[in-house]
Amino acid sequence: MSEIIEPFRIRSVEPIRFTTREQREDLLKAAHWNPFLIDADDVLIDLLTDSGTSAMSAAQWGAMMVGDESYAGSRSFRRFEAKVQEIFGFKHVIPTHQGRASEKILMSIVGGPGKVIPNNNHFDTTRANVEFTGAEALDLVIPEGREPDSLHPFKGNMDLDRLGELLQTRGSDVPIGMITITNNTGGGQPAAIENIHAVRNLLHEHKKPFIIDSCRFAENAWFNIERNPSCANKSPKEVAQETFKGADGASMSLKKDGFGNIGGFLALNDDDLAEKARNILILTEGFPTYGGLAGRDLEALAVGLEETLDPHYLRYRVQTVRYLAEKLMAIGVKIVQPPGGHAVYIDARRFYEHLPANEFPAQVFVCELYRFGGVRGVEIGSVMFGRSIDGKEIPADRELVRLAMPRRVYTQAHVNYVAEVIAEMWEHRHEAVGLKITRQAPFLRHFTAHLEPVRSK
Repeated sequence: MSEIIEPFRIRSVEPIRFTTREQREDLLKAAHWNPFLIDADDVLIDLLTDSGTSAMSAAQWGAMMVGDESYAGSRSFRRFEAKVQEIFGFKHVIPTHQGRASEKILMSIVGGPGKVIPNNNHFDTTRANVEFTGAEALDLVIPEGREPDSLHPFKGNMDLDRLGELLQTRGSDVPIGMITITNNTGGGQPAAIENIHAVRNLLHEHKKPFIIDSCRFAENAWFNIERNPSCANKSPKEVAQETFKGADGASMSLKKDGFGNIGGFLALNDDDLAEKARNILILTEGFPTYGGLAGRDLEALAVGLEETLDPHYLRYRVQTVRYLAEKLMAIGVKIVQPPGGHAVYIDARRFYEHLPANEFPAQVFVCELYRFGGVRGVEIGSVMFGRSIDGKEIPADRELVRLAMPRRVYTQAHVNYVAEVIAEMWEHRHEAVGLKITRQAPFLRHFTAHLEPVRSK
């Protein structure tokens, strides 16, 4: 059949609140033109993030009922540990409350002034945790990964030549190398399994550990099945297991491809590095067999890690994003091509061609998206990745808006509505007014920044 249906039935529903445009304009003003500061109850369709916003299955809810809340050595941890080891293959499994905690622990050990951490593209929390230690977060994605219109099937690939050059010239400054799958900052783009293994081999030639940021590993596996002849006849689990073969560790937020509302892990093979990580974990997260999570969370995550590798689910997941992308392209909206696995990334610079980068066109888009239709997206542009140096704004190289689809939450009618809202915005795009920042934090400013229009409409 050509129609891709949701591979589940809905057995529980949650009402959503409808607001008028006038109400939303007042709410947006009260939130200082930052959708992060809008209460969720005032959002009709929330595409801010796919992190922790999934709908859990009946099997996950059932698993929560047998959670063992023992402080140390609970059977729920052992089930969780076994599932992570089955899929990812690492010796040490260290649970954390979410992915950024794993990053914080890892970077506290390997980071520091003068260090450089290569990646295809660091996402916001990864970059912040690297830079918080004084280290440099270096993006080495292939050139096609920076071209929004490129149809390269694996735009999340690492540029091996640039990585090799870095290791030759600054090898002593590189404590580890990373790759993010899928590449969130670059548009949810996958990395080919051959490229992942080539990165591993190059790092190992220089005796550097290879760590995979694994938040959307199942979606990355599915893209390899769809686009990579070497994976065409394999199951998602087989591709995932092959992906991590020979790697030295993985960090993961299980709030993405773990179907969790909370949770993550740091998995490692090196005994010494794992011991250091556990020592920090005890200080910040909890005992190593719960790591800031309840036993019921560990049970639900073990089930979720199995469910996320279901090919029927992955086909539906990718097709949902593709469906929205095709509707927007039909209007004339420019997006990062090809559509990613968890989100559509809109090129706000080309949507609002009359707005300069220092007026934050991607932030304008997310504000207008809420104002027109009560839909919340997230800016991935100069508010998130720009810099304020001595009062002067240094813009990011791209102005993207991510519409991230929560897993198993919205239906086709919701997606159609989002497309209609953006179509109306497209008709009125020349009326949009730029924004300026009036208050910001030194790290991850996009979460709490205050903005205001540069002029009245």
